[in-house]
Amino acid sequence: MDKTMPQKKDHKFIELKNYMGALKKKANPQSRLIAVLHKTQELYGYLDREIMEHISEFMNIPSAHIWGVATFYHYFNLKPQGKYVISVCMGTACFVKGAELILNKLKKELKIDLGETTPDNLFTLKEARCLGACGLAPVVMVNGEIFGELDQKSIMGLIKTLNKNTEGGVS
Repeated sequence: MDKTMPQKKDHKFIELKNYMGALKKKANPQSRLIAVLHKTQELYGYLDREIMEHISEFMNIPSAHIWGVATFYHYFNLKPQGKYVISVCMGTACFVKGAELILNKLKKELKIDLGETTPDNLFTLKEARCLGACGLAPVVMVNGEIFGELDQKSIMGLIKTLNKNTEGGVS
């Protein structure tokens, strides 16, 4: 039995453990920490403190180093994310065309601030520097999909559509 990680029946945990096991067979496995963190976030949606402690033990990497990497890169989430992650582009073109108004409308209507998730775990609100869709400004990205030429009214239409698509809550 592997003493470095608890035996769990969780399929995500088993997949992560197998992934790390394969990386440990390669030269310099500690250099693959970012890949392990990406895999963890892919499986869990965020970097859970307990799982990161197990990564530390299994990969023989100090937990302080893991936390340093996880907090340095903005891509990594240290808290659970909503079903819909909304990133509001605040690049120059979007800002000039009203992105701040859209962001403020979302904050008010969802009753959350940047980096927060609604109590029902449906929406997480983020800010992006530039989403590369300047011709459609202002834009937001929802789970990787770009929505452009928005205003305060159309952003609320999008939120209503996402709510309807959820059919009674988060799956």
